[in-house]
Amino acid sequence: MPFRFRCGFPVSVLFMAVVAAQSAKPQTAPNDGGDFSNHAQHPNKVPTGVILVRGAWSSASDTTTPVPEGGTISNHVLTNQYFGMTYPLPAGWDETYKGPPPSDSGRYVLAELGPTDSFKGRARGTILITAQDMFFTPLPANNALELVNFSKRHLPADYQVEMPPTPTKIAHRGFTFFVYWSPLAELHWYVLTTEIRCHAVEIVLTSRDTKLLKNLMLDLNEMKLPEGASPTTGTGGDEFPVCVENYAEGDNVRARVDPVFTQHRFNPVPVRIIIDKEGQVKHIHFLSAFPDQAKVVGDALAQWKFKPYRKDGKPVEVETGIMFGRGAVGNRGHGANSATE
Repeated sequence: MPFRFRCGFPVSVLFMAVVAAQSAKPQTAPNDGGDFSNHAQHPNKVPTGVILVRGAWSSASDTTTPVPEGGTISNHVLTNQYFGMTYPLPAGWDETYKGPPPSDSGRYVLAELGPTDSFKGRARGTILITAQDMFFTPLPANNALELVNFSKRHLPADYQVEMPPTPTKIAHRGFTFFVYWSPLAELHWYVLTTEIRCHAVEIVLTSRDTKLLKNLMLDLNEMKLPEGASPTTGTGGDEFPVCVENYAEGDNVRARVDPVFTQHRFNPVPVRIIIDKEGQVKHIHFLSAFPDQAKVVGDALAQWKFKPYRKDGKPVEVETGIMFGRGAVGNRGHGANSATE
């Protein structure tokens, strides 16, 4: 039966660990540091004589095709064209930190939000919006719902489930809603997830005040999401490419040129590609790659040709994932196609 607050989603084990050492009693917000600090932005100073060299990073073959990490907050509205998401931020809330680059396992931080100085509530909290690329997750999960259930089964022993994963609705879209808390820290996590374009999109609301959390959940109904959002499907279509796991292998590939790496590295290189209606590679998104790796992989993929993907008898664009480089090891037994150096 749907939960009456109309919400749903799974949890990141990494995020759970962040708050394990929180104080058990409410305190005034610190001036610096921590999720509930008053001043979240800090200038970063590079020591004298130090040269920073960018390592593996996200990049794309063009600047016009939306990518998951390309969301923006403008006029108090979070917009992410890749996921078809629009979210008016709650009154008195704003972005606290810019997220890190995507991980090589396909984990994104889309937004981290917190109360501003104008916030009138007595308790503070955080809103964390993430996405997990289901093509590259190392966890044994095939969709967002399975990822939620995996998170529930692997909660630390001192955390308690307040509500098991429950189907619900947010903004008229299907979600899974999961609630747990830490009696020691007196913190509650309201976790909601859905799947969009083969990514598990997660919204984690955290606070000691459950009334605040319920109000934040109601605010989520102002969010706009694509029609295909669902905890078990979310495979794209309509204005988005259809995402198909392992499409870049077998008889689907009509011509293939393997990249030749000039430098030996030991990092995985996860890549998402969009194939047009004629079977040509239209767009390449490197989740994490050194510049030299992105160049040789991009040059090779430009020469690949695919059998056009058909939906309802008509050719459509298709999106899929390929893992290049070292460390291209999947734990699920059916991960994205891989190619090593």
